Amino acid sequence: MKAARIVLRNAAPLAAGSASGSVSASAGGFTANSGAGAETTKEVERLSRFSPSPLSIKQFLDFGSTNACEKTSFSFLRHELPVRLANILKEIDLLPSLLLGTTSVQLVKDWYIQSLLELVEFQDKKSDDHKVLSDFIDAITKIRNRHHSVMPMMAQGVLEYRDSSKMDSCINHNIQYFLDRFYMNRISIRMLINQHTFIFDSSNVCNPRHIGCIDPCCDVVDLVYDAFQSSQMLCDQHYFASPELKLTQINAKAAGERIYIVYVPSHLFHMLFELFKNAMRATVEHQEKKPSLDPIEVTVVLGKEDLTIKISDRGGGVPVRIIEKLFSYTYSTAPKPVMDNKNTPMAGFGYGLPISRLYAKYLHGDLNLYSISGYGTEAVIHLKALSAESVEKLPVFNKSACKRYQTSIEADDWCVPRQKTNLST
Repeated sequence: MKAARIVLRNAAPLAAGSASGSVSASAGGFTANSGAGAETTKEVERLSRFSPSPLSIKQFLDFGSTNACEKTSFSFLRHELPVRLANILKEIDLLPSLLLGTTSVQLVKDWYIQSLLELVEFQDKKSDDHKVLSDFIDAITKIRNRHHSVMPMMAQGVLEYRDSSKMDSCINHNIQYFLDRFYMNRISIRMLINQHTFIFDSSNVCNPRHIGCIDPCCDVVDLVYDAFQSSQMLCDQHYFASPELKLTQINAKAAGERIYIVYVPSHLFHMLFELFKNAMRATVEHQEKKPSLDPIEVTVVLGKEDLTIKISDRGGGVPVRIIEKLFSYTYSTAPKPVMDNKNTPMAGFGYGLPISRLYAKYLHGDLNLYSISGYGTEAVIHLKALSAESVEKLPVFNKSACKRYQTSIEADDWCVPRQKTNLST
């Protein structure tokens, strides 16, 4: 398998002087701190000196469809998964001490250390032993289940920290930087685990057309309709009304043909569902006095290199100053939701847009918002149309990453507007 060779070629130790353990970013409350035992710390240190090995959708697909060798996949994952875990564990240690000290963040860190140590146990085991291969599937399935609550647990830790500490803009920016990298790392780990278990674990019942969790003929328009209908049901449940869908599709590669790409449908569905929820809520609330709701317009265009999905609503838009805040964790324009066992909240947690953008960026796509305040909003998803160019975008721990956690404030080189200027002097 190509991936198995990649780990030998790309996962080289960092250059002297850039080793992760040699850097301390204590400015502004950021400090390296680990409650793990000496041996565990040493193992994390060793593994974090290796860079993760990004794979492309084409590599995932070629391996799963033509050379589905469980031994080779096992040989790659038993080294790659610990490297990805170790890299992000080093960044967890650079969080502000008060955030790192919260019960929630400590629990997440303990989960990651436990998962890493369980994977390290397989590094010296023989790949031709059927019991070892079976035990490995059980181990990574257990890890996936253990990490199921990582997102709400980390979110809880951030909320606890914000409630107990006064954060300046630099620390807030650094936490945003960390969470983007942390959740991107989590997406990548789940992708590797899902590919292995979906292909080699006979107990998993998957779509026979899929290669693991990848659909080699993902029907984009069908997925748009599925996500829209799911969002529409939720909107009807909360508002007793919902806008309709107006869809246009343009296949610039093969005019008149349906649009297919090689992609992970669950990732695209997540992005579309979140964007449709936001568009519907804005439309219903902004047009509550109108006799009928304007439709949500979707344009799907397949070009030679990119797939673009544009979602346009007439929900009143938002001021330009708020656009970037919408991608900030825990920020939401909706009231904080009340959870119960009967209903799914329409909005309010603040993680929908930033996580959706990470799903797009994971395979080198993007997600952007453009708003006309007083009129409406356009959300644009860009994805790579070529599977060979859809390559994992992975965070790597190194000196450059460490510098991003330093919170020194430099003077702005642009004038800062004053609230009141005296022109008489």
